[in-house]
Amino acid sequence: MPTYDYKCNTCDKVFEHFQSMKDDPLTECLCEKKGNVTRMISNGGGIIFKGSGFYVTDYKKSTPTDKSTSSDK
Repeated sequence: MPTYDYKCNTCDKVFEHFQSMKDDPLTECLCEKKGNVTRMISNGGGIIFKGSGFYVTDYKKSTPTDKSTSSDK
């Protein structure tokens, strides 16, 4: 369940509210003034992959190596 950001139009307070996607958006601030609220658009969480990465360590095929051994008999 996502966390939504709301801003009160009366007291300018910004707060987060944890609710289901099926729930109706809040219409009233949780402050004592009970002002109208506007749901803010957030940019979501970002993911940054650093380092050699899982592709190299988990999926990339290794280069063929010369497995021949030289035996002098």
